[in-house]
Formats: sequence, structure tokens, C-alpha cells
Amino acid sequence: MIYDYQEKRYICWKCGQEVDATIKISRQDDCDACGADLRVCKNCRFWDPGHHNECRENISYYIRDREKANFCAAFEFKHTGEDAGQEADAARSKLEDLFKNLK
Repeated sequence: MIYDYQEKRYICWKCGQEVDATIKISRQDDCDACGADLRVCKNCRFWDPGHHNECRENISYYIRDREKANFCAAFEFKHTGEDAGQEADAARSKLEDLFKNLK
């Protein structure tokens, strides 16, 4: 059996610089390139501006500033890679199919 494994890459939400994720990202960590906080909503895999509270995870409290470090227990650093692009393409395709008869 052959697995198509692609290494997960982590990038800063603000400048796009690759982040060394061999260590666990803590609340105090910031980007070496631009100084932006790393443990923020915009770097989390659950962040989605289209969802209620801008989060796909059911969290019990509102986070006011999505670009500042916080203590959210649901935080998981999102990774970039081919699978993330494929997921977005599949979602876009479904939306196009849904609305194609409206033109």
C-alpha cells in the first residue's frame, strides 16, 4: 500500500512566513518575521468568518480580537498543503453546482 503523504506546513496568518511547528505553539510565541502573535484565531483550523462567532468549534466565550493571542482550549494550528486546497476546490465546486441554474 502506498500513501501519498505531504508534510504539513504552518504559516503565519499575517505575513505568510513558514513557522517551525516542531515545537508546540504557546500563547507567548510570535512570528520571527513580522512579530505577529501565532496562537490566534486566524491561525486556527476552526477559524471561519462565515460561521457564528467566526468559529466552527462550539466555544463558550466570545473572542473579541481574532489577531491577538488568546487562551482558547479548542486551538489547533491550521496547516497548509495540498489537502487544504483540494477541500476548498471541492466546496467551491459544490456551490457552483448548486447555483448554476440561477444564471
